[in-house]
Amino acid sequence: MSKSSKKSALIGGVYGGIGRALARRLLYQDWRVAGFGRDPDKLEEVKGELDGLAVHQADATDPDEMKSVFKKAAEEPGGGDAYIHCVGSVFLKAAHLTSPDEWREVMAKNLDSAFYALRAGIPLMRGEDGGVFLFCSSVAAGTGLANHEAVAAAKGGLEGLVRSAAATYAPRRIRVNAISMGLVETGAAKAILANEQARAVSEQMHPLGRIGKPEEAASLLSWLASDDASWVTGHVYGLDGGMGAVATRPKITRA
Repeated sequence: MSKSSKKSALIGGVYGGIGRALARRLLYQDWRVAGFGRDPDKLEEVKGELDGLAVHQADATDPDEMKSVFKKAAEEPGGGDAYIHCVGSVFLKAAHLTSPDEWREVMAKNLDSAFYALRAGIPLMRGEDGGVFLFCSSVAAGTGLANHEAVAAAKGGLEGLVRSAAATYAPRRIRVNAISMGLVETGAAKAILANEQARAVSEQMHPLGRIGKPEEAASLLSWLASDDASWVTGHVYGLDGGMGAVATRPKITRA
């Protein structure tokens, strides 16, 4: 991909809560930033909100469109040093209630899209400085959560993809990492968080007692994309309020 005096990044799902927060942070840090998504209206909205952001319309679940958007990003400001995949979905349903079409959609959005991005972007990162690929996983990939079968399978596959790709491309100085998140306050989680009771339950499931913020994900992703993390590859970092590693003390109601 093309180089300049500034670091450059391409963000998949740039108008989502995490993608938008990340674009804002990287622009503030003087990166060149481009992003893509399927919805042209949302792309124009985020472009108007963030001065200096370049946008492209593309469907991350279409391998041909992914090839096209990476080539465009390589030819324009933004998109050369790092790719951050903020594409995915929140899907809660038990396996026996999940239709084959729903299963395929979850896999397409959460796993296929990540593979297509990696496949399209790797050939364009040929510089001596290598490059960075970052992905967004879920705490459900490593912690058994009820009604998460489809998304847990997809994100588990994503984490395997991250580790294998890190090994394959380390000789080319291309780093591949991911963050594994609990529930974050984004549009994708709106259906859950809009319900007061569901929100309260979700908060209690996280040992730190609250839902995550997009800016917190953006902070970790921006560090992983930076030269400060230049010796980090093949890792999945937990960003889940302790949910994946900490067992909370049960609340005891006394009579």
